Amino acid sequence: MTFKKTTEQSSKYEHLEKMSVQELLSNINQEDKTVPLAVEKALPQIKTLVTEIVAKMKLGGRLFYIGAGTSGRLGILDASECPPTFGVPAEMVNGIIAGGDKAIRRAVENAEDDANQAWIDLKALNVNENDVVIGIAASGTTPYVIGGLQACNENNITTGSISCNAGSPLSQTAKFPIEVVVGPEFVTGSSRMKAGTAQKLVLNMISTATMIQLGKVKGNKMVDMQLSNSKLIDRGVKMIMGEIPVTYEVAAKLLEKYGSVRKAVNFYQSK
Repeated sequence: MTFKKTTEQSSKYEHLEKMSVQELLSNINQEDKTVPLAVEKALPQIKTLVTEIVAKMKLGGRLFYIGAGTSGRLGILDASECPPTFGVPAEMVNGIIAGGDKAIRRAVENAEDDANQAWIDLKALNVNENDVVIGIAASGTTPYVIGGLQACNENNITTGSISCNAGSPLSQTAKFPIEVVVGPEFVTGSSRMKAGTAQKLVLNMISTATMIQLGKVKGNKMVDMQLSNSKLIDRGVKMIMGEIPVTYEVAAKLLEKYGSVRKAVNFYQSK
């Protein structure tokens, strides 16, 4: 199959500058509605990768995301939200962006074109055979990401990918590729839009399903979440009240003493 970048094809909408605000918003929304359907088609691929991640993490492995630009930022976002949401160590899920942390806010010129740098960045975090490395690139052609996965393959490290073009070089490199083909963007080539949304949805699925499989959720509650502000403390107190027959005041004291919803409930139930 000939590789074709649908993410770079011309938008189906013309003369955007002549549209009213309402027309712009309505048309963008119409395009956005197609993204979850594209993700649905990729569910079998997502399931295969998540199953592999869970197996590796149960053996003590970690998860790494590597990407450039928007893709790199989305990986960092997902990784950074795992500790507060699921109470896991910060090093369990890692986001790496081409150009380093300064590229999170501002583009770093030519960073994505260095095919060797991702492996250097991964080695700095002692990546090993127990880990899983997922390359994220809407185009599926980013040298930084492809080079990183190639090096991982050579070192017997499990690789996955998230891209938005069918049959891309990235998909051919990853052992467990995910392809969410969202088609041309509303603004031609602006893959921060539908492609970025698709990547965010897939990352949500990967991290959330993995953490649930690892026992970080009870019922439907984030019982291991970090109590980092008053909103989350209040949520934690109410979770405890939903699990055991105590008043708000007693639940608050239990939460303060034991530091997590899970520990507070387990203590009470063990009495």
